[in-house]
Amino acid sequence: MAPIDPHSFTDSAHPLTTHISLTLFFDFPSSTISSATLLSLPTPYTGPLTFDTRSLSVSSVLDPLSLSPLPFSLSPDSPILGQSLTVSLSNQTQILILSKTSPSSSALQWLSPPQTFNKTHPFVYTQCQSIHARSIFPCQDTPAARVKYAAKLNIPRQLSAVMAARHVERRDPLPSEAQGVCEDSVWCGDDRVVEEFVMEQPIPPYLFAFAVGELGFREVGPRTRVYAEAVNEVLDAAAKEFAGTEEMIQVGEKLFGPYDWERFDLLVLPPSFPYGGMENPRMVFLTPTVIKGDASGAQVVAHELAHSWTGNLITNKNNDHFWLNEGFTTYAERRIVEVVQGEDIAALNIGIGWRGLVEEMERFKDTMEFTKLKTNQAGVDPDDVYSQVPYEKGFQFLWRIERQIGRPAFDDFLKKYIATFKFQSIDTDMFLSFLKANIPGIENEIDLKLWTEGTGIPPDAMEPVSNIYSKIVSLANEFKLGRMPREDEVADWKGQEWELYLENLPKSVEASQVSRGICGGTRKLARTPRL
Repeated sequence: MAPIDPHSFTDSAHPLTTHISLTLFFDFPSSTISSATLLSLPTPYTGPLTFDTRSLSVSSVLDPLSLSPLPFSLSPDSPILGQSLTVSLSNQTQILILSKTSPSSSALQWLSPPQTFNKTHPFVYTQCQSIHARSIFPCQDTPAARVKYAAKLNIPRQLSAVMAARHVERRDPLPSEAQGVCEDSVWCGDDRVVEEFVMEQPIPPYLFAFAVGELGFREVGPRTRVYAEAVNEVLDAAAKEFAGTEEMIQVGEKLFGPYDWERFDLLVLPPSFPYGGMENPRMVFLTPTVIKGDASGAQVVAHELAHSWTGNLITNKNNDHFWLNEGFTTYAERRIVEVVQGEDIAALNIGIGWRGLVEEMERFKDTMEFTKLKTNQAGVDPDDVYSQVPYEKGFQFLWRIERQIGRPAFDDFLKKYIATFKFQSIDTDMFLSFLKANIPGIENEIDLKLWTEGTGIPPDAMEPVSNIYSKIVSLANEFKLGRMPREDEVADWKGQEWELYLENLPKSVEASQVSRGICGGTRKLARTPRL
């Protein structure tokens, strides 16, 4: 066996799935989903075929044409990878697997009615990155295996569903489509409805996403709706915060080429969502904490939008090359922000990122492997080593190339890179080969190996230079002397300014420092905006 990904059981000698058809029955009382997963291969295959699972109860594996059982086995459980499901095929192109999720599925967050805004109906949403799709349905859970999919979600009639896919229709259930996930009478209950979706572009499994609950929406642009729980205050605040989304999409298209996903909808999730945002194609997931009332939450939207080109369109082949997703996206995000919000805000973001990168060096001082761009994560849970390094060191690497060859040349390179590798999964070596082929001699100007395989921060990385950045850092340094900023010095500050200021304060503060600052004439810190 030769794995193609340190975080997957997928064998390099086996064919990769090209399409998945999902039939899902949601049972909120038990916090489980019963599923029929129809996996399609490009050509008939004979031999063992291995899939990833985690905490799934697999009841049967069938030939979908004859409905005859296929031999299968599950490996012992691995705390990081879960269990491999190996199926023996004989000239088949499709496999039908019946399974059920665990209430503790690592990809699913089930919320009881008291945990929602309206406190009337339950809610469930997914978070499949990095290796959690396997806890919903069996799959080759590696970014190397890009798939198209279709999905039928059978849910309580009083709820609605959204997916990171095109919505086909909402309709009554049909008895012929249950695929064995439950009895036809249960599937077709009067209290049930089917929401049908299709994803017609090949995506990595970690971008599979849905949410089910009492949802509403607001139109904010020709390609964008903002969804959230059906609470007018939340929906109106979200619509106001993200009113400039279409402008950002148009800026992204000018910088990086056509937007290939048709829709760019946003879902504001309940506060339990563990990230700022998740770049699910067509349906970005967002935490409600990005709604700040001053449009600065658009910063997160800019990052998730940038993923539409770098991450979703071109994807890292596995998590060892995560910087190809996040470094490129951080660079692209700041280019979009620079156009929409100005150079000062972009510089502030670079400064916040620089501070975060410096802090990560301290965090990983005993495991410097994870300060590299090209890492070795074999035997390591990717969630345990998640950090700002691939984002900020990756950004610094691309910014260094831009400074070397000039922005116009780098813009041309980026567009060509995206057009060349769209809908593919690549690794660092493939990127470097493309870089050297299209920017001849770049390896003589920049130490590419040091940047991608070296630990720490390379000496030609650069802290940002701007008046507002320098002013805020200077004010933070003055805090050590007991002086807080005056009202007039912070009157125009929004989220990014305060974030940069706070990031540069000492990690521990003496009470006397705070009291001296307050006595010096400002109480502004007591009214710090929500960050």
